Amino acid sequence: MRRYLEALEAHKPKRGRQRTPETIKKQLAAVEEDIDSADPLKRVQLLQKRLDLTKELEAKTVSVDISSFEKDFVALAKAYSQSKGISYTAWREAGVPAAVLKSAGISRAG
Repeated sequence: MRRYLEALEAHKPKRGRQRTPETIKKQLAAVEEDIDSADPLKRVQLLQKRLDLTKELEAKTVSVDISSFEKDFVALAKAYSQSKGISYTAWREAGVPAAVLKSAGISRAG
């Protein structure tokens, strides 16, 4: 169940305009061009920006199949919810789709 919730959290849409892998690559290229000619303080900032952009690019290009996590969640969620007193609304606020809760047998009514 934890893995499913972590996967949902990691892949939830962010607000605002999303950067594409292409725009991230362009920014990386610009950073690479500027690193050699930058003063020492600016170079450190650019090195950090390169690390951040590389991490962001990796996250965009790695696809995660959460279907196996979802399957496990569906199998366990109803009993877990009953034993811990977790409501439909709490699961929804945590990002669990309504269809997944329905498959798990968790309804709004209780």
